[in-house]
Amino acid sequence: MTQTIKPIDFKNDWPKLGLPAHVIEVLSAAPAIYVAECREDLLNWALNRKPGETDWRHANREDKGEVEVGFDVPGKGYVAEATVTKARNGICINFIDPKMRRRDPDAMVIGDKLPTDKPTYQERFGESFDKMRQKTLDWLKTQELIVVPFYAGPDELGYGALAIVPKGAAFFAGALADLQGMIPNSQVPSNFKLAGGAIFIAPPFRHTHFDGKQVVVHARSETHQEIFAYNLYPGPSAKKGVYSLLLDIGEREGWTTNHCAAVGVVTPYDNQTIIMHEGASGGGKSEMTEHVHRMEDGRLLLGKNVVTGEQRTLNLPEACHLNPMADDMACAHPHYNEGQTKLNIKDAEAGWFVRVDHIKGYGTDPHLERLVMHPERPLIFLNHYIVPGGQALLWEHIEDSPGKPCPNPRLIIPRDMVHDVQEGPVAVNIRSFGVRCPPTHKDSQLYGILGMLHVLSPALAWLWRLAAPRGHANPSIQDSAAGGMQCEGVGSYWAFCTGRRVDQANLLLRQIVANTETRHVLIPNQNIGAWHVGFMSEWIVREYLARRGSARFHREELVESPCSLLGYVPRQVKVEGSMIPPVLLHVQTQLEGGPEVFEHGAQMWREFFKRELTPFLTPDLDPLGRKIIQACLDDASQEDYWKLIPHQMFKG
Repeated sequence: MTQTIKPIDFKNDWPKLGLPAHVIEVLSAAPAIYVAECREDLLNWALNRKPGETDWRHANREDKGEVEVGFDVPGKGYVAEATVTKARNGICINFIDPKMRRRDPDAMVIGDKLPTDKPTYQERFGESFDKMRQKTLDWLKTQELIVVPFYAGPDELGYGALAIVPKGAAFFAGALADLQGMIPNSQVPSNFKLAGGAIFIAPPFRHTHFDGKQVVVHARSETHQEIFAYNLYPGPSAKKGVYSLLLDIGEREGWTTNHCAAVGVVTPYDNQTIIMHEGASGGGKSEMTEHVHRMEDGRLLLGKNVVTGEQRTLNLPEACHLNPMADDMACAHPHYNEGQTKLNIKDAEAGWFVRVDHIKGYGTDPHLERLVMHPERPLIFLNHYIVPGGQALLWEHIEDSPGKPCPNPRLIIPRDMVHDVQEGPVAVNIRSFGVRCPPTHKDSQLYGILGMLHVLSPALAWLWRLAAPRGHANPSIQDSAAGGMQCEGVGSYWAFCTGRRVDQANLLLRQIVANTETRHVLIPNQNIGAWHVGFMSEWIVREYLARRGSARFHREELVESPCSLLGYVPRQVKVEGSMIPPVLLHVQTQLEGGPEVFEHGAQMWREFFKRELTPFLTPDLDPLGRKIIQACLDDASQEDYWKLIPHQMFKG
């Protein structure tokens, strides 16, 4: 007989939970603690109102509420951080400082002495984190606080966590609750344990100690992790900070949380294929769950040649139906994978942080527009222009400077509001990896030589996850480096890890070796050689692979790419009777480039991989991983890669 766990009233009974010392220290001293019973409480507090005070009906045109969020900063006086504006369809958050509108890739520092390859607080700031942590805790003890109890990852895994936020920054608590979920004040289980971690928010220190930059300090222990966030953009803390908690847990327990989107693609004949799409920020994860974008006459614009201006289109009378499953993070927990030969995953989030920089006007994505224009509940928008009391529109992006739109407009969609969202865990048929590629031709000899679809062996798929190219014109993060390829780090989630690269490399290798029934492909976006394709390449490949279903390729249907890192390329791709132009599959045949431009790009890829893979050759690397990396350094063939992880590659 299952014993029922009795809930407690968190606001009054939190001392009974045996929380960590730093949490007890802050909550015991704070002048007031607020714990929401529902998400609308958090949105009301964000507008400096009492619970139940706002009429959230879309028909409410009279509420023109707007609140400025700021804090008193020693030596500087009052500093405004953001504005929160009431919209008919939710609230809109706009940060005063453009640098706070997207994630700084250098925000993370490690504030403990456990093994790590990341910059430590000691290295970056010349002292241990102990004093800064105490200053932070002391400041929080003077603030009215919002506390958000939640689970990091799926609820049933039980990784309890808390966010501790000054009430003046209630919008941050609302964003976190939408992204990660929240446990209502009266429903916190009496056995709630902080197995995940705690997030402390303290914005003023950004100005007094960190030169106005985004800094998020991760302090690990043997039992949990504490995150000290000194800025209010939720990307590196409420979003990726919680991801860090999960990666830290997985590193201790022997599993990982993949940086991916997942979607069930249902053909017109009712066959479903599960595609899990990985890649660096901007690599097309959210787009994998989007419906294909059509021209006004219903055709699909395959691409536009950036040299000649020529356009190629495709008629697709009926696209596949989509059952979204994950948007950015998926737990591959042993609980879901015991005895399986395909990778099983479950969405790690309660809400999706959707970037809409590609939506320039009405009609670009009718499904998403329909969802957010008249939502069943108020939504949270970031980096959008809004008139108080007006409608937040997906294509009205705030400007970083006159004439320069913010490249990272976002909204948070609670998962249960996504149309036809599918619950997990699910078994993955195909793992794809997305790469942002630059225009590549005789006058722009770069690395955009990937065709629309490449089929990879498991060994090569692992190498792509180690090299994890960030790619061309990444819109999601601040990026000061100009030109050339950059690595986002192992798994494309290294930016959120607190430990060692080699440990994550080993976890990913074991995951791939244990699930050879899951197949691997590589998909570019933005450009294919001289053709600008945006994310259409991803959407076409999705349609094609779903229609193939479980059918593997015959050997004669594939040719080896002239660049061995790119695996195999289909000789041809046909979707609903229409052939994809060969120049979009075999980039070396494009007249604007040709074999010489292709080889130049291939050499860029070889040099990039060798540069990024060599640091993994440490004593703690799995011996199989060492063999795979050495094979790459020796310019291995497709046969060489297959022998390292034997599997059924072809039909028959």
